[in-house]
Amino acid sequence: MKKVYFLQTCDTCRRILKEVNTDGFERQEIKANNISVEQLEEMYALSGSYEALFNKRAKLYKAMDLKNQELSEADYRQFLLDEYTFLKRPVFIVDDKIFIGNSKKVIESLKNIL
Repeated sequence: MKKVYFLQTCDTCRRILKEVNTDGFERQEIKANNISVEQLEEMYALSGSYEALFNKRAKLYKAMDLKNQELSEADYRQFLLDEYTFLKRPVFIVDDKIFIGNSKKVIESLKNIL
């Protein structure tokens, strides 16, 4: 299975999608089509942590003052389901591997797999 979760309005996501060959990928734009509980559970199973999927650079994270709160995995899970901006993006799933975020290291690892 090959899937990518991204945000169409994000310049970084668009740049990475151009950079990476996404032929054969199922593409899901997370603002128009929110992630489901099943999809989040699948990402959790591959990553081992909801916190790894959580975008701590989101504007809402700062606006809600979440950085000064101790969040549990259950909290991260609920925030991810409630608000699409909390998903660190893009998220690529290639077979049984997951690539989360836009760091150079993550994108290089993804390119090496493809």
